[in-house]
Amino acid sequence: MRLDIQRTTNPAIIKLEAPVILVKGSYQFTTEEQAENSPLAKELLAIPFIKTVFISANFIALEALPIVEWDDVAQEVALQVEAYLRRGAPILIDNIPEEAVPLRKIPVTIYVESTPNPMAMKFVANKKLVSRVYEYKSAQEAAESPLAAALFKFPYVKEVFFDSNYISVIRQPKILWEEVMMELREFIRQYLMAGKPVVRVIVEEGDRPKGLPTLNDIYSRKIIAILDQYIKPAVSSDGGNIQFVSYDKESQVVKVLMQGACNGCPSSKLTLKQGIEAILREKMKNERIVVEAIN
Repeated sequence: MRLDIQRTTNPAIIKLEAPVILVKGSYQFTTEEQAENSPLAKELLAIPFIKTVFISANFIALEALPIVEWDDVAQEVALQVEAYLRRGAPILIDNIPEEAVPLRKIPVTIYVESTPNPMAMKFVANKKLVSRVYEYKSAQEAAESPLAAALFKFPYVKEVFFDSNYISVIRQPKILWEEVMMELREFIRQYLMAGKPVVRVIVEEGDRPKGLPTLNDIYSRKIIAILDQYIKPAVSSDGGNIQFVSYDKESQVVKVLMQGACNGCPSSKLTLKQGIEAILREKMKNERIVVEAIN
Protein backbone atom coordinates (compact mmCIF):
# COMPACT_ATOMS: atom_id res chain seq x y z
CA MET A 1 0.00 0.00 0.00
CA ARG A 2 1.39 3.39 -0.99
CA LEU A 3 0.74 6.42 1.20
CA ASP A 4 0.44 9.95 -0.15
CA ILE A 5 2.27 12.58 1.92
CA GLN A 6 0.10 15.68 2.34
CA ARG A 7 1.02 19.00 3.91
CA THR A 8 -1.46 20.71 6.23
CA THR A 9 -2.01 24.31 7.30
CA ASN A 10 0.03 23.48 10.41
CA PRO A 11 3.70 23.08 9.36
CA ALA A 12 4.29 20.70 12.27
CA ILE A 13 1.66 18.21 10.98
CA ILE A 14 1.65 16.03 7.88
CA LYS A 15 -0.96 13.54 6.69
CA LEU A 16 -0.22 10.13 5.23
CA GLU A 17 -3.24 9.37 3.04
CA ALA A 18 -4.13 5.80 2.09
CA PRO A 19 -6.21 4.72 -0.95
CA VAL A 20 -8.52 2.75 1.37
CA ILE A 21 -10.30 3.26 4.68
CA LEU A 22 -8.00 2.28 7.55
CA VAL A 23 -10.24 2.67 10.62
CA LYS A 24 -13.73 3.69 11.63
CA GLY A 25 -13.81 6.78 13.81
CA SER A 26 -11.04 9.20 14.78
CA TYR A 27 -8.31 8.59 17.36
CA GLN A 28 -5.58 10.72 18.90
CA PHE A 29 -2.51 9.46 20.79
CA THR A 30 0.12 11.52 22.60
CA THR A 31 1.86 8.90 24.78
CA GLU A 32 2.92 5.29 24.31
CA GLU A 33 0.85 4.34 27.35
CA GLN A 34 -2.26 5.83 25.78
CA ALA A 35 -1.47 3.92 22.58
CA GLU A 36 -1.57 0.45 24.21
CA ASN A 37 -4.60 -0.40 22.04
CA SER A 38 -2.96 0.85 18.84
CA PRO A 39 0.26 -0.97 17.94
CA LEU A 40 0.85 1.37 14.99
CA ALA A 41 0.49 4.52 17.09
CA LYS A 42 2.76 3.03 19.75
CA GLU A 43 5.44 2.30 17.16
CA LEU A 44 5.20 5.82 15.74
CA LEU A 45 5.35 7.49 19.15
CA ALA A 46 8.59 5.58 19.80
CA ILE A 47 10.18 7.77 17.10
CA PRO A 48 11.94 10.55 19.11
CA PHE A 49 10.51 13.48 17.18
CA ILE A 50 6.86 12.32 16.92
CA LYS A 51 4.69 14.27 19.37
CA THR A 52 1.14 13.23 18.41
CA VAL A 53 -0.48 10.58 16.21
CA PHE A 54 -3.97 11.02 14.71
CA ILE A 55 -5.66 8.08 12.99
CA SER A 56 -8.93 8.69 11.15
CA ALA A 57 -10.70 7.12 8.17
CA ASN A 58 -8.13 6.89 5.35
CA PHE A 59 -5.25 8.86 6.84
CA ILE A 60 -2.66 9.00 9.59
CA ALA A 61 -1.65 12.50 10.69
CA LEU A 62 1.61 13.05 12.55
CA GLU A 63 2.69 16.05 14.60
CA ALA A 64 6.44 16.54 14.97
CA LEU A 65 8.44 18.28 17.64
CA PRO A 66 10.25 21.46 16.48
CA ILE A 67 13.60 19.63 16.51
CA VAL A 68 13.05 18.38 12.95
CA GLU A 69 11.71 19.57 9.60
CA TRP A 70 9.24 17.31 7.80
CA ASP A 71 11.12 17.91 4.54
CA ASP A 72 13.98 15.89 6.01
CA VAL A 73 12.08 12.93 7.50
CA ALA A 74 8.59 12.64 5.96
CA GLN A 75 9.56 10.15 3.26
CA GLU A 76 11.38 7.90 5.72
CA VAL A 77 8.41 7.88 8.13
CA ALA A 78 5.96 7.19 5.29
CA LEU A 79 8.05 4.19 4.18
CA GLN A 80 8.06 2.88 7.76
CA VAL A 81 4.25 3.10 7.96
CA GLU A 82 3.87 1.50 4.51
CA ALA A 83 6.06 -1.41 5.63
CA TYR A 84 3.97 -1.79 8.79
CA LEU A 85 0.73 -1.94 6.79
CA ARG A 86 2.18 -4.41 4.29
CA ARG A 87 2.95 -6.78 7.17
CA GLY A 88 -0.76 -6.87 7.95
CA ALA A 89 -0.10 -5.73 11.50
CA PRO A 90 -3.14 -4.24 13.26
CA ILE A 91 -3.72 -0.50 13.38
CA LEU A 92 -6.12 -0.85 16.30
CA ILE A 93 -6.72 -3.87 18.50
CA ASP A 94 -10.21 -5.31 18.01
CA ASN A 95 -12.92 -4.57 20.56
CA ILE A 96 -11.24 -1.53 22.04
CA PRO A 97 -13.20 -0.38 25.10
CA GLU A 98 -14.56 3.10 24.44
CA GLU A 99 -12.79 4.40 27.57
CA ALA A 100 -9.42 2.96 26.51
CA VAL A 101 -8.82 5.15 23.46
CA PRO A 102 -10.61 8.50 23.39
CA LEU A 103 -12.54 9.19 20.22
CA ARG A 104 -11.94 12.80 19.33
CA LYS A 105 -13.09 15.05 16.58
CA ILE A 106 -10.33 16.29 14.34
CA PRO A 107 -10.57 20.11 14.32
CA VAL A 108 -11.93 21.42 11.03
CA THR A 109 -11.91 25.02 9.92
CA ILE A 110 -13.83 26.41 6.95
CA TYR A 111 -13.20 29.80 5.43
CA VAL A 112 -15.25 31.39 2.70
CA GLU A 113 -13.93 32.89 -0.54
CA SER A 114 -15.86 34.83 -3.14
CA THR A 115 -15.47 33.83 -6.80
CA PRO A 116 -15.75 35.71 -10.11
CA ASN A 117 -19.21 34.14 -10.39
CA PRO A 118 -21.57 36.13 -8.11
CA MET A 119 -23.84 33.08 -7.85
CA ALA A 120 -21.03 30.86 -6.51
CA MET A 121 -19.20 30.82 -3.20
CA LYS A 122 -16.15 28.75 -2.29
CA PHE A 123 -15.94 27.00 1.10
CA VAL A 124 -12.33 25.98 1.80
CA ALA A 125 -11.41 23.34 4.42
CA ASN A 126 -8.12 22.80 6.23
CA LYS A 127 -8.11 19.17 5.07
CA LYS A 128 -8.33 17.25 1.83
CA LEU A 129 -11.92 16.32 1.00
CA VAL A 130 -11.72 14.38 -2.30
CA SER A 131 -9.06 13.02 -4.63
CA ARG A 132 -10.73 14.25 -7.83
CA VAL A 133 -13.51 16.64 -8.89
CA TYR A 134 -17.20 15.89 -8.45
CA GLU A 135 -20.05 18.03 -9.76
CA TYR A 136 -23.74 17.70 -8.91
CA LYS A 137 -26.43 19.79 -10.56
CA SER A 138 -29.38 18.29 -8.69
CA ALA A 139 -30.25 16.26 -5.61
CA GLN A 140 -30.97 13.28 -7.89
CA GLU A 141 -27.37 13.30 -9.16
CA ALA A 142 -26.01 13.44 -5.60
CA ALA A 143 -26.96 9.91 -4.52
CA GLU A 144 -23.27 8.93 -4.38
CA SER A 145 -22.36 11.88 -2.15
CA PRO A 146 -23.88 12.15 1.34
CA LEU A 147 -22.54 15.70 1.78
CA ALA A 148 -23.90 16.94 -1.55
CA ALA A 149 -27.27 15.31 -0.80
CA ALA A 150 -27.33 17.09 2.57
CA LEU A 151 -26.47 20.44 0.95
CA PHE A 152 -29.29 20.11 -1.57
CA LYS A 153 -31.73 20.03 1.35
CA PHE A 154 -31.11 23.76 1.70
CA PRO A 155 -33.66 25.36 -0.65
CA TYR A 156 -31.19 27.96 -1.89
CA VAL A 157 -28.54 25.45 -3.08
CA LYS A 158 -28.64 24.98 -6.84
CA GLU A 159 -25.36 23.14 -7.64
CA VAL A 160 -22.50 21.58 -5.64
CA PHE A 161 -18.90 21.06 -6.75
CA PHE A 162 -16.06 19.31 -4.86
CA ASP A 163 -12.36 19.58 -5.60
CA SER A 164 -9.39 18.79 -3.36
CA ASN A 165 -9.96 20.80 -0.16
CA TYR A 166 -12.92 22.99 -1.13
CA ILE A 167 -16.61 23.02 -1.99
CA SER A 168 -18.13 25.46 -4.48
CA VAL A 169 -21.84 26.07 -4.02
CA ILE A 170 -23.98 27.81 -6.61
CA ARG A 171 -27.07 29.44 -5.12
CA GLN A 172 -30.56 29.91 -6.47
CA PRO A 173 -31.47 33.36 -7.83
CA LYS A 174 -33.14 35.92 -5.55
CA ILE A 175 -31.09 34.74 -2.57
CA LEU A 176 -28.25 36.90 -1.24
CA TRP A 177 -25.07 35.24 0.00
CA GLU A 178 -25.07 37.56 3.01
CA GLU A 179 -28.27 35.88 4.18
CA VAL A 180 -27.12 32.25 3.98
CA MET A 181 -23.31 32.15 3.79
CA MET A 182 -22.61 31.71 7.52
CA GLU A 183 -25.35 29.10 7.92
CA LEU A 184 -23.86 27.05 5.10
CA ARG A 185 -20.30 27.49 6.39
CA GLU A 186 -21.22 26.23 9.86
CA PHE A 187 -23.21 23.30 8.46
CA ILE A 188 -20.23 22.15 6.36
CA ARG A 189 -17.86 22.56 9.31
CA GLN A 190 -20.05 20.52 11.66
CA TYR A 191 -20.59 17.85 9.00
CA LEU A 192 -16.85 17.38 8.47
CA MET A 193 -16.12 17.54 12.21
CA ALA A 194 -18.49 14.62 12.69
CA GLY A 195 -16.35 12.53 10.33
CA LYS A 196 -19.17 11.93 7.87
CA PRO A 197 -18.22 10.97 4.27
CA VAL A 198 -18.04 13.53 1.47
CA VAL A 199 -18.31 10.90 -1.27
CA ARG A 200 -18.89 7.21 -0.69
CA VAL A 201 -15.65 5.18 -0.69
CA ILE A 202 -16.72 2.89 -3.53
CA VAL A 203 -17.08 5.96 -5.75
CA GLU A 204 -13.95 7.70 -4.46
CA GLU A 205 -11.85 4.69 -5.45
CA GLY A 206 -13.31 4.44 -8.94
CA ASP A 207 -10.86 3.99 -11.76
CA ARG A 208 -12.01 6.84 -13.96
CA PRO A 209 -14.00 10.05 -13.47
CA LYS A 210 -17.30 10.13 -15.30
CA GLY A 211 -17.18 11.82 -18.68
CA LEU A 212 -13.42 11.59 -19.12
CA PRO A 213 -12.65 10.64 -22.74
CA THR A 214 -10.41 7.80 -23.84
CA LEU A 215 -7.33 9.46 -25.32
CA ASN A 216 -5.59 7.86 -28.24
CA ASP A 217 -4.65 11.09 -29.97
CA ILE A 218 -1.25 12.62 -29.14
CA TYR A 219 -2.58 16.10 -29.94
CA SER A 220 -5.41 15.69 -27.43
CA ARG A 221 -3.01 14.50 -24.74
CA LYS A 222 -0.82 17.54 -25.32
CA ILE A 223 -3.83 19.85 -24.97
CA ILE A 224 -4.76 18.21 -21.68
CA ALA A 225 -1.21 18.61 -20.40
CA ILE A 226 -1.34 22.34 -21.19
CA LEU A 227 -4.72 22.71 -19.49
CA ASP A 228 -3.42 20.90 -16.40
CA GLN A 229 -0.22 22.93 -16.14
CA TYR A 230 -1.23 26.44 -17.15
CA ILE A 231 -4.98 26.78 -16.73
CA LYS A 232 -6.42 24.45 -14.08
CA PRO A 233 -4.52 25.99 -11.13
CA ALA A 234 -5.95 29.45 -11.86
CA VAL A 235 -9.43 28.09 -12.52
CA SER A 236 -9.31 26.05 -9.30
CA SER A 237 -8.37 29.13 -7.28
CA ASP A 238 -11.63 30.66 -8.52
CA GLY A 239 -13.63 27.67 -7.29
CA GLY A 240 -14.03 25.86 -10.60
CA ASN A 241 -12.55 23.35 -12.99
CA ILE A 242 -12.01 22.90 -16.71
CA GLN A 243 -12.22 19.44 -18.26
CA PHE A 244 -11.15 18.50 -21.76
CA VAL A 245 -13.98 16.95 -23.79
CA SER A 246 -12.82 16.64 -27.39
CA TYR A 247 -10.59 17.96 -30.17
CA ASP A 248 -11.55 18.03 -33.84
CA LYS A 249 -8.54 17.97 -36.18
CA GLU A 250 -10.42 19.36 -39.17
CA SER A 251 -12.15 22.32 -37.51
CA GLN A 252 -9.39 22.82 -34.89
CA VAL A 253 -12.14 23.16 -32.25
CA VAL A 254 -11.30 22.19 -28.69
CA LYS A 255 -14.38 21.55 -26.57
CA VAL A 256 -14.16 21.86 -22.80
CA LEU A 257 -16.50 21.50 -19.86
CA MET A 258 -16.57 24.38 -17.37
CA GLN A 259 -17.45 23.17 -13.88
CA GLY A 260 -18.10 24.56 -10.42
CA ALA A 261 -17.99 28.35 -10.09
CA CYS A 262 -16.87 28.63 -13.73
CA ASN A 263 -20.20 27.23 -14.94
CA GLY A 264 -22.44 30.19 -15.68
CA CYS A 265 -19.84 32.76 -14.63
CA PRO A 266 -20.31 36.09 -16.48
CA SER A 267 -16.58 36.27 -17.22
CA SER A 268 -16.27 32.68 -18.48
CA LYS A 269 -16.49 33.67 -22.18
CA LEU A 270 -13.70 36.19 -21.67
CA THR A 271 -11.68 33.51 -19.88
CA LEU A 272 -12.19 31.12 -22.79
CA LYS A 273 -11.04 33.55 -25.47
CA GLN A 274 -8.40 35.72 -23.81
CA GLY A 275 -7.14 33.06 -21.43
CA ILE A 276 -7.57 29.44 -22.46
CA GLU A 277 -7.69 29.93 -26.23
CA ALA A 278 -4.73 32.31 -26.23
CA ILE A 279 -2.59 29.96 -24.12
CA LEU A 280 -3.42 26.93 -26.28
CA ARG A 281 -2.61 28.83 -29.47
CA GLU A 282 0.73 29.94 -28.04
CA LYS A 283 1.78 26.59 -26.57
CA MET A 284 0.54 24.53 -29.55
CA LYS A 285 1.90 27.08 -32.04
CA ASN A 286 -1.42 26.97 -33.86
CA GLU A 287 -3.41 30.18 -34.41
CA ARG A 288 -6.41 28.24 -35.78
CA ILE A 289 -7.39 26.70 -32.46
CA VAL A 290 -10.85 27.68 -31.22
CA VAL A 291 -12.06 26.81 -27.72
CA GLU A 292 -15.75 26.19 -27.05
CA ALA A 293 -17.52 25.37 -23.80
CA ILE A 294 -20.12 22.66 -24.25
CA ASN A 295 -22.25 24.08 -21.43
